[in-house]
Amino acid sequence: EIRVVQSGGGSVQAGGSLRLSCTASEHSYCDYKSVTWYRQAPGKSREFVSSIVKYYRTTYADPVKGRFTLSHSSKNTFDLQMDSLKPEDTGTYSCRYEPGCPVGATAIWGQGTQVTVSS
Repeated sequence: EIRVVQSGGGSVQAGGSLRLSCTASEHSYCDYKSVTWYRQAPGKSREFVSSIVKYYRTTYADPVKGRFTLSHSSKNTFDLQMDSLKPEDTGTYSCRYEPGCPVGATAIWGQGTQVTVSS
């Protein structure tokens, strides 16, 4: 059974940087299909941040383009580098790992990580 663990996050002043990591507990022989980061600010609904789909390009939400970078940093780990952070980036960040197989496999969520950006 694949488990997904998040690390990183914390508190930073506006303009600072943080790195979030999303690590799958084992490397399925099928590899990954996609990894997506979402965030949820207090009192707001969850929103898309960035996604990497195997064999396709990485995509970003407009509010984070040019500031966030999602990378497949190692076999099982996907990092979200967040630079030039703004107070509106504050929220709980969650990664969603979609296995490459079997077809229709259920995606696995990380536990969530708090990011707080002060002005």
